[in-house]
Amino acid sequence: MIDQRVADVSATIAGMPRSGIREIMDAAWQTPGAIVLAVGEPNFPTPTHVVDAADAAARAGKTGYVSNAGIPELRDALAEKIRTRNGYDVSANEVVVTNGGVEGIFAALSALLDPGDGILLPDPGWPNFAMMATMLRARILAYPLVRENGFLPAIVDLERLCDAGTKVVLLNSPSNPLGAVIDRDRMREIAAFAASRNLWIVSDECYDATVFDDRFVSAAAVADPERTIAIFTFSKTYAMTGWRVGYVAAPPRAIAQIAKLQEPLISCVNAPAQYAALAALTGPQNVVAEMVSAYRERRDEVCRRLSAANVPALPPSGAFYVWADVRASGLSCRDFAFTLLREHGVAVAPGTAFGPGGEGFVRISLATEPAALYEGIDRLIAAALMH
Repeated sequence: MIDQRVADVSATIAGMPRSGIREIMDAAWQTPGAIVLAVGEPNFPTPTHVVDAADAAARAGKTGYVSNAGIPELRDALAEKIRTRNGYDVSANEVVVTNGGVEGIFAALSALLDPGDGILLPDPGWPNFAMMATMLRARILAYPLVRENGFLPAIVDLERLCDAGTKVVLLNSPSNPLGAVIDRDRMREIAAFAASRNLWIVSDECYDATVFDDRFVSAAAVADPERTIAIFTFSKTYAMTGWRVGYVAAPPRAIAQIAKLQEPLISCVNAPAQYAALAALTGPQNVVAEMVSAYRERRDEVCRRLSAANVPALPPSGAFYVWADVRASGLSCRDFAFTLLREHGVAVAPGTAFGPGGEGFVRISLATEPAALYEGIDRLIAAALMH
């Protein structure tokens, strides 16, 4: 029998699993004193000058509707940022301000995909990618990211999975949850593959400023700019997760559709937050360097402790996560994560929250105050070694 409680709602959405990250977070919030290493949110405050800019805008009456695509001053500044920092040319008319990177990715996929179209998604990958594809009734073609390939997309896997109905390959570099970065040579190979199959590249570059070496390259800097869409955000770079400001850069025929989609999706991003984002982008950038330096220091110490205990882990080249191998515990990664929380008071995200390819691993967030982070790592090591 059909459950009458869900019979009159979308079967597609009812059958869509909720985020495994949220599952562990819900449990952590109910665990007094838990050390939370499961959330991807900077533990730094939004810079004061950014908050002041929003306050000034609100007090000046800049609180009404604005253009679907964003305020002109911010779009101009974003185009300049992409030219100077990401290494390719766009005009302000090829940029749309979005309600965080999340809505930017959804708008981009909505502009490209019809029901039944195939989309190549990373496994492990951020779970929202699959949730969005499910909402759009697209066919998910999961390409594996494995240690043997440096946790990077392998062309042989993309070729094997791609079929005549495939329309999009989604990339995420630096990667959430892996911290892996697609280098220039591999990005060129992926670009050539996409061109040979006439695919769109949708590139989630939300961690583009959080990099620890020179490997990172924006997809559109090496791929066909006429078939590449990039999504960025202020959330991670400027500790502005709750402000909900992101942006999309796309060629004219795609950006026109994305701008049109803003009306039914969100109307527009709230105006004071856009002025705050403008201040973040045009103001002092030392806060970004300070955060990246802090993440690098935490990365090095976490990896040192894990290595000393013979717990394998991937030292990230970007983002602020460590992907740790807990297979030696003998537990599934989900059982390990919930046992770690229940018995040791530490929350990490199980690898399967990011896809079947994450089995045996957990994601550790470095965006945590150092003393708590290192205490949590020591407890994780103890849990990994006791089973």
